[in-house]
Amino acid sequence: MAAKTKPRRRIKITRRRIIAVFLLVLGIFIWLEATQLDPDLVTTLTFESTSLGETPTVGDIPVPTSAYLVVIGSLFILSGGLNLAEWRELRVRQISLALLAVCGALFIPTIIIAAAAGNDTNVTTIVAESLRLATPLAIGAFAGIWCERAGVVNIAIEGMMLFAACFGFVTLFFLRGTDLPLETAQLLAVIIGVLSGGLIALLHGWLSITFRTDQIVSGTVINILAVGITSFVRREYLLSTEAGAAKLGNISLPILSDLPVVGEAIFTNQPIFFLMFVMLAFTHVVMFHTRWGLRTRAVGEHPHAADTLGIHVNRTRWINVFVSGMIAGLAGAWFSLEATGSFNDGMTRGAGFIALAAMIFGKWTPVGAFGAALLFGFSDSLGIRLQMVGVGFPVQFLQMVPYAVTLVVLAGFIGRASPPKAVGQPYVKE
Repeated sequence: MAAKTKPRRRIKITRRRIIAVFLLVLGIFIWLEATQLDPDLVTTLTFESTSLGETPTVGDIPVPTSAYLVVIGSLFILSGGLNLAEWRELRVRQISLALLAVCGALFIPTIIIAAAAGNDTNVTTIVAESLRLATPLAIGAFAGIWCERAGVVNIAIEGMMLFAACFGFVTLFFLRGTDLPLETAQLLAVIIGVLSGGLIALLHGWLSITFRTDQIVSGTVINILAVGITSFVRREYLLSTEAGAAKLGNISLPILSDLPVVGEAIFTNQPIFFLMFVMLAFTHVVMFHTRWGLRTRAVGEHPHAADTLGIHVNRTRWINVFVSGMIAGLAGAWFSLEATGSFNDGMTRGAGFIALAAMIFGKWTPVGAFGAALLFGFSDSLGIRLQMVGVGFPVQFLQMVPYAVTLVVLAGFIGRASPPKAVGQPYVKE
């Protein structure tokens, strides 16, 4: 009698194993590169804030670059190897998960030290720049949460941002020729930018809610429309004149701005930067601690059940889409009125799509989306930093860093992200 052959055990692909493979490859790469460095090479991490006068420094941390990277590479390899296997022993599983957490915590410091190998790098500046670059991404992610929690897909955030950036700047440009004070003109320009985003959102609502057009198609049309109209406006009204305007001025928060190091770098900043934190708190409180937020989530999850309870589904969606557009308009105003003081064709550079990725990475929660936006903001800041230190890569590849991080995060690191069940589904009252 022939012996029964045991069925082969299939290797199950899990998110943990994907991360383990990534750590293995990254660890081997870091280890090999570290062994090629000069053993005496030192990277100095400084914590300082640049002021108008002197530059106060709060301690320097010298890091032996080669030795640090060898240790980190070995740790990544060990963690990747342990997490590839299925361990039955509870203690070993706990150790492997703890190593995974340690590697995650050391990931960003390792990138900073490797990028500045042999040089001084200002950690405070990197943090402040990451927050600044995360501003439109976080605000755009909040806009997506308002829309998609109500059951409407909004890939038109990019177009809404672009419209707001264009018409906000055009408003400021023409108001500067009047007797209005600069601060008043800038405030009106921001308001026009916010309202222009809201008006474009009404177009999205009209197509996707009233006429029940495919919501992805509606958003794509708006994005294409934004590129064409804003390019036309710039060519007709801005290129023929000396189009330039002052950026929004800094605001210093009392007491906080006087803190050492972080006071000037973070708490002395521009208005839309601070509004990012206001929108974070506002979106979280409204969505999870108010009656309107409960109704919004009900409409996005079970619109028929919400309707039977007396909630007007389509009206709720209309209001949330309009609010989403105004929030996206605020993100768009950041580009032209706060970051550059000018308007260029396609200046949002795909920020609306990265904001959607941050929303998905944050699993449709404001705090999670904000954390994801910080990650993407740091990756953008890292690309700029690598250009400054003269890393031997083409500039175009360095500019791809935030988009590459977006793809990697969405492909293997977020795990199962379940959107609201009724998102993208038009509602017809029975």
